[in-house]
Amino acid sequence: MAVTVSRSIANPRTKWITIGLLWFVFLFNYADRQAIFSLFPLIKTEMQLTDVQLGILGSCFMWMYALCGPFTGWITDRLSRKWLILGSLIFWSAVTAATAIAHSYTEMVWCRALGGLGEAFYFPAAMAMISDYHGPATRSRAMSFHQTAVYAGSIMGGSVSALVGQYSGWRSSFVAFGGCGIVLGLVLMFFLKEPERGQSELQDSQRLSKKKTSTALKEILGNRIVLALIAVFIGANFVAVVFLTWLPTFLYQKFHMSLSMAGLNASLYLQAASLLGVLCGGYLADRFSRRQGGGRQLAQFIGLLLGAPFLFLTGWTLSIPVLVLAMIGFGYFKGLYDANIIAGLYDVVAIENRGTAAGIANSLGWLGGGLAPVIIALGAAKFGMSACISATAAIYVVIAIATLLVSRQLKRSRSLGAVN
Repeated sequence: MAVTVSRSIANPRTKWITIGLLWFVFLFNYADRQAIFSLFPLIKTEMQLTDVQLGILGSCFMWMYALCGPFTGWITDRLSRKWLILGSLIFWSAVTAATAIAHSYTEMVWCRALGGLGEAFYFPAAMAMISDYHGPATRSRAMSFHQTAVYAGSIMGGSVSALVGQYSGWRSSFVAFGGCGIVLGLVLMFFLKEPERGQSELQDSQRLSKKKTSTALKEILGNRIVLALIAVFIGANFVAVVFLTWLPTFLYQKFHMSLSMAGLNASLYLQAASLLGVLCGGYLADRFSRRQGGGRQLAQFIGLLLGAPFLFLTGWTLSIPVLVLAMIGFGYFKGLYDANIIAGLYDVVAIENRGTAAGIANSLGWLGGGLAPVIIALGAAKFGMSACISATAAIYVVIAIATLLVSRQLKRSRSLGAVN
């Protein structure tokens, strides 16, 4: 397949404009996947579902997303990132709109699974494109700004869907989000540009060599630091999915909020704080990484460790003001970690393997996260939702320690002049 590329790294406007364009795609990526969770009470009543069935409805998206991850990462290293991004946007938006005509549980499961298939192509392609526009000096900041779309999209998906669902029924939300995504995909065909692979780090005389798939996988999976970072991501994503899936229902049931207020409060405080945290995390990580090896992982360690107490408090408190404080604290420190998920990974993988590495990490992260809705539903039936949410603080403590060990290993490696 012939790919037209633009060697425009010398133009600083182009590389930041590209981040802005991708930001809107990522916004709908998360708005579309998050919208359903605020509508769980309505869907549960209409289709007469159990909490476990709702958990499966949330998980089937993530399972499909995870299963497709290695393939989408592999294809990202071989085809145009621009057309993978726009094709996936239009496909998942069409599936989101089609969810409105689902009239059975089986049809809902299929719509969610196909949505996961479509969205799986976006992340590795976008991360690879950003890394070609932004070298190590600005990569964490660029990816952290792009990451803010996750929180804006979660707020938009959670709050708007709840508001529309309360007054117009749950189906209307899917039509609105899906239609807007299709229009965005058509418009961006004229503006999004494909960069040359490796242009942010290679000299003009250098070109990337294609590697066999087996060689790339051996290099990625044979790297203990890469495996450790992926394991940390699995734990962090498990916790994130717990909140994405069950926090609206938790507020609706425990604090007796209306559907619209539960959707708004479950997304606004946590995601707005994460937006601020991810920007701070990107700035700190770029500064830390200039001074020492493992700087990005050091920023992640700080976020994970300091976020753990707020996680515990979110599930434990009976006070709404304390709850709000806990969600803000957790959201902010979660953002410090999120800013460097892929930027930190790219520090230790070869340029030509980045799409594949991002695909594998994203796949395994969401495979683990995809278990969260069902596990929490089962745990809540025995121990209560509050206890299950508080228990996730232990996961943050464990992966914080693992991240610190990785940071120290990378610091030692840089002092010796190599990363193993």
